[in-house]
Amino acid sequence: MEIRQLEYFMAVCRELHFTRASEQLGVTQPTLSHQIKALETEIGMPLFDRIGKKTALTEAGSILFKHGTHIFQSIQSAKEEIHELREVKSGKLAIGVLKGELGMLVSATLFAFHQQYPDIQITVVGKDDMVEGIIQNEIDIALTIVPIHDDRLTIVPLYEEDLYLTVSHRHPLGAKNTIDLEQVKDEPFIIFPKNYQCRQQIDAAFKQIEAPLQPIIETDATESILKLVQAEAGVSILSKTLLHMWGNEQIRMIKIENPPVRRQIGLVYHKEKYIGFAAQQFIRLLKRTIVDQGLSQADA
Repeated sequence: MEIRQLEYFMAVCRELHFTRASEQLGVTQPTLSHQIKALETEIGMPLFDRIGKKTALTEAGSILFKHGTHIFQSIQSAKEEIHELREVKSGKLAIGVLKGELGMLVSATLFAFHQQYPDIQITVVGKDDMVEGIIQNEIDIALTIVPIHDDRLTIVPLYEEDLYLTVSHRHPLGAKNTIDLEQVKDEPFIIFPKNYQCRQQIDAAFKQIEAPLQPIIETDATESILKLVQAEAGVSILSKTLLHMWGNEQIRMIKIENPPVRRQIGLVYHKEKYIGFAAQQFIRLLKRTIVDQGLSQADA
């Protein structure tokens, strides 16, 4: 089996169309069909079902596609590692970040990172689900809620944090340090939309006390949530990460008990992905930002 044959095979898998795959590869369709046929002969089983104009993977084709994905990821990682032997302070880095307040943490780190490594190109991608982006090699590293149960991924826990009831300093509850969730179930909530993972954790906590959350306002604009809470339009439940970084003295944090709303934040990347110079340095600075923000203590 030749790498070129496997490259042709992977192109057909992505397109499920021989003509489009041949155009993408820059070869004629007969050449592509011949190479796929030779590969099927070597394996001894068909890789594609060709029914009329439709092309579909066979079971053998699905197995080869899975392993082919790993092979090309390993080749790409080797190229990146060798490239860094020549030029260790340039390159590209794609960072995935869970939609919501974790973006603020990444933004705070990016400023310091760019000052130290101005020639490294950064792409920040906000996503609800990081797994597919990592598996498809669209994202190098991702900051998200962990654990994620996928054997293809490496998980690096960074810190744990509580989510707090967030109220105006003039709110009747503003003087409290802790509160049971049951006590605030009827408050007017201003909160992130249902597709946000932090919202899903909050919904799960309300489900435990058999009081479904019914917010008066849902928005993905963090600043709007905080300004509305400050103006006493309602209350919210927000993370320690966001509240520490926002640092507004007119907003009070009240720890939620019975049940507490708690989560773990970590970095995620593909097990077969080479974590190069740019990613290593970003992780180093991210850990420093976490300590500086009082979200975690420095390693001893």
